[in-house]
Amino acid sequence: MAENDIVGEIVRLRAEIERHNDLYYKHAAPEISDPEYDELLARLKRLEEENPLFAAIATTSTAESTPAKLVGQQSHQHLGNAIPLDDDYVTDPKSPIAHVGNDHSEGFVLRKHTVKMGSLDNVYCLDHSKKDTKSDKKKPTLKDFYNKLKKILPSNDWKFVIEPKFDGVSVNLVFERGVFKYALTRGNGTEGDDISENLHTELFPRTIPWLQNIMTVELRGEILMDRKEFDRINEAQIEQGRVAYMNPRNLVAGTIKTLDHQEAKKRQMRLVIYGIGYHEGITFPTQSALHAKIREWGLPGLPEGYPLRARGFDEVWKCIEKLDRERKKFPYDTDGAVVKLDDIALQEKAGSTSKAPRWAIAYKYAPEQAVTRLNAITIQIGRTGVLTPVAELEPVLISGSMVSRATLHNEDEIKRKDIRVGDWVVVEKAGEIIPAVINAVLDKRPADAEPFDFAKHLKALGLDAVREPGQAAWRLRGDSDPELLRRRLRHFASRQAMDIEGMGEAVVNQLVDLGLVKDEADIYALTKEQLLNLEKFAEKSADNLLEAIEASKTRDLWRLIHGIGIPQVGAQTAKDLANRFRSLPFIAQATEDELMSLFKWDGKGNKPITPNIIHAFFERPDKKDIIARLLDTHGLTPTAPEAPAESDALPLAGKTIVITGTLPSLSRDEAKELIERAGGKASGSVSKKTSYVLAGEEAGSKLTKAQELGIQVIDEAELRRMIGEMADKGQQSLFQ
Repeated sequence: MAENDIVGEIVRLRAEIERHNDLYYKHAAPEISDPEYDELLARLKRLEEENPLFAAIATTSTAESTPAKLVGQQSHQHLGNAIPLDDDYVTDPKSPIAHVGNDHSEGFVLRKHTVKMGSLDNVYCLDHSKKDTKSDKKKPTLKDFYNKLKKILPSNDWKFVIEPKFDGVSVNLVFERGVFKYALTRGNGTEGDDISENLHTELFPRTIPWLQNIMTVELRGEILMDRKEFDRINEAQIEQGRVAYMNPRNLVAGTIKTLDHQEAKKRQMRLVIYGIGYHEGITFPTQSALHAKIREWGLPGLPEGYPLRARGFDEVWKCIEKLDRERKKFPYDTDGAVVKLDDIALQEKAGSTSKAPRWAIAYKYAPEQAVTRLNAITIQIGRTGVLTPVAELEPVLISGSMVSRATLHNEDEIKRKDIRVGDWVVVEKAGEIIPAVINAVLDKRPADAEPFDFAKHLKALGLDAVREPGQAAWRLRGDSDPELLRRRLRHFASRQAMDIEGMGEAVVNQLVDLGLVKDEADIYALTKEQLLNLEKFAEKSADNLLEAIEASKTRDLWRLIHGIGIPQVGAQTAKDLANRFRSLPFIAQATEDELMSLFKWDGKGNKPITPNIIHAFFERPDKKDIIARLLDTHGLTPTAPEAPAESDALPLAGKTIVITGTLPSLSRDEAKELIERAGGKASGSVSKKTSYVLAGEEAGSKLTKAQELGIQVIDEAELRRMIGEMADKGQQSLFQ
């Protein structure tokens, strides 16, 4: 490979891995399976280790900053005795092989972990023996992990514990003197999001009497969801015409990061504690002793009978096989076995690499696979016009269900795997994602099978698309494709946009298929007679939908801005635009310079691209036509944010209020809106600058901190009394 090609491949792999990190950790929407992700990491690691000079000069705009050296998972003193090894070498600290994915989300308070949180390295096979015919000689194995320990530690008569590897979201619970303070996600390993308000009080005890004399303890674990609860929530989603969630792990990730705290607490999640971070003043000789203490303290720990214990490599493997047989009985998903040295002193001796402990490894169980024929490659169109290739398969039974379609991800993956129509292919259904095509069976390839030409295929379909520079994705130039139209309309009617109840996926599909709706404005021209032609529609359902459509005409302005589908404009940017310009025509007429004031430069002298995209969107004739019909023809009068009043006339002017717990009649968003309309500021964290803490039922760590700082605590009734003073000053009450 030429020098420029090596640098280019390193840059491409880094960007691709960071994109998958973002999809997995921030959006809970992975496109590839864990083995495929680990394969990308392994390819990048090999390239960087074999070409350190080129890795050093390769750069990527998507890499996150690297956390400092990991200080172990069991004690804040780990690093002192750790032995440096070759596997610590990283050519570029910004490379994704050197740091964990970052799950930080806007709207959550960041807090530091006292002891950093790392991840585990994964292996997928026992060793590279002749018996293990499926193993890739370049990939690390369980035997490699064991042999590496032999280089580090004296003797090799070690005891191990084997724990289930839970398919959930990592969490760090912080207790001070036995009282729960807050819960953090792993974040970037150094600091994580405070998700305390999204965790139901029944999930774990808020006090641990045995720790009342210990200043600070960090307990590490995993938030999960039982399969029955996952099915219950998905059934409700489908009944409401909404898209079903992909799997329990993604639903948990979305739940703990929702800003709708009441909705989060309606979903029954489960917690498993299996580790410890900072713990000054308390010690554990072994991992087994830690698990025993977790049970003694009344915390939710491992399933009954776990961890399994083993001495030596052969016993470890027997335990892994035993867990594989038993894990199917667990009510929640597991996808592997975690092997750990039992002796804590040996863990400290082994130490950690920049992102993972050397004394533990995750053995990932192979997902079920099957071989079937690839009959065709079709194109799936996303809401934003991204084109994803899909394999149309001869139906085959995998993991208890028939599979007839599988993702092929993108054009580059088809080329890399050399997948051709007519091939016999290996299909895998992992728990993490929809079925995926792993590879073609080359010795069964038909003689007339030709390489798949993505661009030629799109042209034959009549799709006007372009591949975006530096990306693997193709995107439609126009909006006329029926599937793209369906996605646009579903988004427009969704709760995050115009909130048209009753206009779910099934209804939208019929409206498009019958040609009744060709864009967003056509929704407001629908008649009762047209709706009665829809399947399962009667007088009442037609009337209800028409009422919902009519009610949406006066929704908040930001909802309409979000609903019309401006690229790169999410809910928050839509709110910013609404607050700044206060009408859709004003936004449409705004210059790029006027739009630029809302966005940040990248710190390198480069302008943000979003203002240019917004301006270009409103310059399109088709979008101008839709907006004109929405506002003029159909009479939409979106509600603009209230103009800011004079601060000295408002009762909460200059006051900062923190909301915690469940209020009697106001949602968190409603309370925040009232505070801001009354001139106050709604903050997410308590500090000495906080004026009041508005507390409801199940108030958490924010209430405790307010009491410690001597900050006045008020309830909803007191807030209403304070805001009601506006009427005494001759202004309209905020509650009318």
